[in-house]
Amino acid sequence: MRMLFTKEGASIWSSHLDLMRALMRSFRRAGIDLKHSQGFTPHPELSILMPLSVGVESQCEIAEFTLAEGCALAPEEIVSRLNPVLPSGIRALDCWEGGRKAGKLAWLRARLTLAYEATGNGQQATGDGRCAHACRDGSQPSAAPGFDEATGNRQQATGDGGTDSSAPLRSAQNDRLAALRALFARPSIVVEKHGKKGVVETDIAPMIRELTVSAAGAVIGSPEEGSGIKDQGSEDGGNGFLAPLEMTGENAVVIEAVVAAQNPTLNPLLLVAAIETWLPEQKPDHVQCRRIEIYDADMKPFR
Repeated sequence: MRMLFTKEGASIWSSHLDLMRALMRSFRRAGIDLKHSQGFTPHPELSILMPLSVGVESQCEIAEFTLAEGCALAPEEIVSRLNPVLPSGIRALDCWEGGRKAGKLAWLRARLTLAYEATGNGQQATGDGRCAHACRDGSQPSAAPGFDEATGNRQQATGDGGTDSSAPLRSAQNDRLAALRALFARPSIVVEKHGKKGVVETDIAPMIRELTVSAAGAVIGSPEEGSGIKDQGSEDGGNGFLAPLEMTGENAVVIEAVVAAQNPTLNPLLLVAAIETWLPEQKPDHVQCRRIEIYDADMKPFR
């Protein structure tokens, strides 16, 4: 059988082994007997399809388990028994018999929320109206629209005829969005990846199916035309997901991406590594990562 569950709140700091132990204890407390393996050290037949990194939230985790002989419970009863005894942040959403082979799992949708302090990293407007960092060719960006060279101030009209003091922050945020979009539109994005064989360079661009970059509070859907963001979604042109985002501060940026889930696997946090490598001035102060959904090769939810 399979179970769809969440991992949120304080539980995100539990390791994979801690999560496995918690699930096993919860099954026992719920009075649900699992089949055990044979041998000198038998253990419950319970596994998780895609181990989750510590600190990452998820609303699409899937556990596989086998009920012991003689334990005949309906899927809905398993869910109702488990939820009262599961640790905080872990909640069973659904349960079903059978399911597709794990090898059919192909894509993962993840959301990264990048938070920037008001005076921290990222492009901040300077007193002369220009961006705080130089262009890659060493030249300085031109003054932004609305900048008065004579007075050295940015003058942007408001509805009442005055000036808008928040214009530099908005300009810095727009510059940040443009820089991130340009980065992930590149045909090649090489980052260092730590593996069993040490540190290797990996091109993550071919492992990104689609990606959007938006300000927090926006609505994620298909990328805007001309934005330069990858969109290789379904045949109908959509990406299968449309959801409002929580406000996380005026400087926050949300990256939502569909990346390879296995063979090869792309950890969504490597998108942040790409920013740190190629746009160090846009390195976020805080990062929140959440798994949203997993799909098969045809972008249908994997169950």
